[in-house]
Amino acid sequence: MNNKINIKNKRATFDYELVDKLTAGIVLTGTEIKSIRAGKASLVDSYCFFVDGELWSKGIHIAEYKFGNYQNHEEKRERKLLLNKKELEKWERKTKETGLTIIPIRLFLNEKGLAKLIIALAKGKKQYDKRETLKSKQAEREMDRAKKF
Repeated sequence: MNNKINIKNKRATFDYELVDKLTAGIVLTGTEIKSIRAGKASLVDSYCFFVDGELWSKGIHIAEYKFGNYQNHEEKRERKLLLNKKELEKWERKTKETGLTIIPIRLFLNEKGLAKLIIALAKGKKQYDKRETLKSKQAEREMDRAKKF
């Protein structure tokens, strides 16, 4: 199955410093997966949180399916993420102790057609850190341009 669905959270690397990454499954309804296959999803302003040892995502916007009927899904509902128990315990411990947060980075379909979500442990950046990263990216671009000529 050749899927080109690759929905990214572009604000994540700008607002956060990514510490660790994991790939998690996501529990979806039928109209949600059809809408994702159509590319109608957004990860902006989404985050993950723990409830009773389970990881949930909030703020992931999946548009209503165009051809859905009265059973169409709610656009910004909370969705359960699927991870191993060891991974859940490890990340829950890290978020409580060090003040890190969990954010979704990328939503994609794997070779079997299942929706997967790459999540990251992240530490928030200060304003001066954001400026620093922009300056370094700009300097790298200028160096690459100079190498071409």
